[in-house]
Amino acid sequence: MMPISEEASGKKRLVVKKLFARQQHEGFGAVVRRSIGRFELRYFDPFLVLDEFSVTAPAGFPDHPHRGFETVTYMLEGEILHEDCEGHKGVIREGGLQWMTAGKGIVHSEMPSSNGNGTTTHNKGLQLWINLSSKHKLVMPSYQETESKDIAEAEKDGVRVRIIAGEWNGVKSKICTRTPTMYLDFTLSPGSKISQHIPLHWNAFVYVLQGHGHFGDARSQHSAASAHHMLILGLGGDRLEAWNGSDSGLPLRFILVGGEPIGEPVVQFGPFVMNTQEEIDQTIDDFENFTNGFEKARHWKSQAASDLGLF
Repeated sequence: MMPISEEASGKKRLVVKKLFARQQHEGFGAVVRRSIGRFELRYFDPFLVLDEFSVTAPAGFPDHPHRGFETVTYMLEGEILHEDCEGHKGVIREGGLQWMTAGKGIVHSEMPSSNGNGTTTHNKGLQLWINLSSKHKLVMPSYQETESKDIAEAEKDGVRVRIIAGEWNGVKSKICTRTPTMYLDFTLSPGSKISQHIPLHWNAFVYVLQGHGHFGDARSQHSAASAHHMLILGLGGDRLEAWNGSDSGLPLRFILVGGEPIGEPVVQFGPFVMNTQEEIDQTIDDFENFTNGFEKARHWKSQAASDLGLF
């Protein structure tokens, strides 16, 4: 079978680092597999965190702040209820997407829902944190939300692609990215292969969700990977080759994410990401005193937090 190619290109990218995302606890009883944002990979410009999360009510991510970056929540299974101190509420359902620009400041909650009859459902998804350049760190908070049925998709020769950000074979996402980003969700049937263009100077990674595949060059010790593995792609090339050579007959599903490096200093204090320690100190002061973007958080508490008696 011939490889599917988004754009004819030259040198291929190789896997230079492979990490297994082990489980850890976050939020209120939630479990995540963190691949970016852990001690082996603190920052991969412009990416701050990648979590594969798994949560069942009443566990979740109750009221917490952000400043200076964007969060991208992509639901794989179940749904998450979202609400913030600005009055924005919504549900991110299976296959759906929320691209949140925290900007100058937001306090929000992300909690799973029950199915309405008193029992709970299992909820799984991915959350990616993307850094913002200094000129965008204090923009007003905003949202781009897309239901599963409205996410651009394409399919050809055993390859199915959901275009979260960027484009594939001329099919484009509707998402506008302040930090130039591509985010593609690939499913390859057994025997299928891709050759995917990546901008030459962008940092890029693969995260495997299901199955077993090969990436970059079969001769590389890091080329083979299965579920929950993060693969960092080296520079010096402008395409990724990936193929599903499994004998099990199972599909290979993975995300390919790339972004233009910002190249600015990064100072992070938990959910606050700025360029200097002075800006972090100011952010903490703003949050504690409900000023400069956090004014509406003074008397706000999410419904989910109220129901759980957390605050």
